[in-house]
Amino acid sequence: MQNKFTQLKNYLIKLNEQGLCLAFSGGIDSTVLLYLCRDLNFTAVTFKSVFQTEEEIAETINICKFYRVKHQIIEYFPLEDDIIKNNPKDRCYHCKKLMFSKLKDFADGKSIIDGTNADDLKVYRPGVKALKELGIISPLAEFGITKDEIRTFAQSVGIKIFDKPSTPCIATRFPYGTCLDEGSINKVKEGEKALKELGFNSCRLRLHNDIARIEIPERDFDSFLKKKNKITGSLKSIGFRYITLDMEAIRSGFKEASI
Repeated sequence: MQNKFTQLKNYLIKLNEQGLCLAFSGGIDSTVLLYLCRDLNFTAVTFKSVFQTEEEIAETINICKFYRVKHQIIEYFPLEDDIIKNNPKDRCYHCKKLMFSKLKDFADGKSIIDGTNADDLKVYRPGVKALKELGIISPLAEFGITKDEIRTFAQSVGIKIFDKPSTPCIATRFPYGTCLDEGSINKVKEGEKALKELGFNSCRLRLHNDIARIEIPERDFDSFLKKKNKITGSLKSIGFRYITLDMEAIRSGFKEASI
C-alpha cells in the first residue's frame, strides 16, 4: 500500500509542473490528496451551493489553513438548472458538469484532480462520466487506491479525520424525480445537524413527502431507541411530521429511493 502512495506522490509532483488545482470537499479522499500536495504550489478549490452545509465549508477552510495551502471557494447555483432541480437519476452527472466546468474556467489550463477513489468506480456514480468528459483526473482511482487504504494511510500520517464518515451530496436524500427546492434541502440539513448533535455522526435523513427516513449504522440502533423522544421532539420542531428508522441501516453507495 505504501508503494501506491509513493507512486501517487511522484505523479502529483509531475502534474504540478504545469499547475494544479484540487477539487477539495473536506472529505477524507480529497484531504489525503491535499496532504500529499501540501508542499506543492497548488490551489485547493471548494464548491459552495445549497448542496453544501455551512459546517462543510468551514471545515475546508480550517483544513487548508492547517496545512497552509491556497484555498479558493467557487459558488454555483444548481437549482437554477431545470434538469438538476427535477432530480433525475443522472442528476449527479449534470451537477458535476456544472461544477467542474466552472473549475476548468478558474484553472485556466492547469491540471484538475478530484478525490474519486477505486471503490467509487464499483457503484452507481453518474458524475464520473462528467469528470471524464471534462478531462478531470482522479489519481486515487487511477492508482487503484480503495477507501480502506485511504483511511489506513491517513491514520498512519496523522490526518485527524481519517475515520470521518462519508458525506454524500445532500441531494441524495430525496427520491429521484422529486423537485428539489431550497426550503426542503435546508430542512434536511437542519434535521441531520440535530441528529449529529444527539450523537449520530454517521447518518442520513432521507425525505419522502411527510416521512423522514433515518439511516444510521446498526450499532447505533440501541442508542437511537433510548433517545427516541429527544429525536422525535427535535425533528418535529423542525417540521418533520413522521419519523422512521430504516431497519436496513446506513448503506454506503446506496442509491436514492424511488418511492
